[in-house]
Amino acid sequence: MMMMQVTLCVAALVLAASVHSDSQFHLPIDCDDIHQHDNTSSSGLYTIYPGGPTTPLKVHCDMDTDGGRWTVFHRRIDGTENFFRPWKHYQTGFGNVAGEYWLGLENIFLLTMRKKNELRVDMEDWEGEKTSAQYSSFSIGSEHVGYQLHLGSFAGGKAGDSLMHHNNMKFTTFDKDLDMWENNCAQHYLGGFWYNKCHAANPTGMYAPHGAIPYDSVSNSWQMWKGQQYSLKTIAMKIRSVATCTCRL
Repeated sequence: MMMMQVTLCVAALVLAASVHSDSQFHLPIDCDDIHQHDNTSSSGLYTIYPGGPTTPLKVHCDMDTDGGRWTVFHRRIDGTENFFRPWKHYQTGFGNVAGEYWLGLENIFLLTMRKKNELRVDMEDWEGEKTSAQYSSFSIGSEHVGYQLHLGSFAGGKAGDSLMHHNNMKFTTFDKDLDMWENNCAQHYLGGFWYNKCHAANPTGMYAPHGAIPYDSVSNSWQMWKGQQYSLKTIAMKIRSVATCTCRL
């Protein structure tokens, strides 16, 4: 009888620990998961696990804009980060998630493979005007296909549609040319992006106050809003789940 009581006690402790563990060690895939777990979460830095429990990833979550739940994968706010970088940097990610950063093509691929996502691009000019562009879906392919971009339809926003020109393009950096131009768009326009021949949006281009860059079309720009010559003050690209797929790593 004593042995049975001990066994039952141990089993109860194990069950209690398991329940506690599930609650304490929630491993979110993205910022949407964080919000679903705690809808009082505020905008800021969080750890997500799009590649599984052994690969934690720091990210900025926008929990305020249009209902929140946005996972920010690209952000320019002050020019402190250099975005004229090689393929390996764009693949793995770089920068400071508390400031300017690129989350990494491999991480973006994992995020968009796990769930169906919509895209929002927020931007601001040097006069303080803010606007956005939204797309019904956003995903990229694996490295095997050059992290090819797949966009859904333009879903609105006063910034206008500057990304559809880049749809179905592979990613290009100055040391890996996968664009449609006979030269290298990244090398010529000083960024890394899904260039075509070459761009209507250049969110990784040079950062400087408007008018300070003497070269054509190399600035951090969104053509349909301010034109290719206007260097934006801020820009952020972010995704949010619209449906959860059944797949899990």
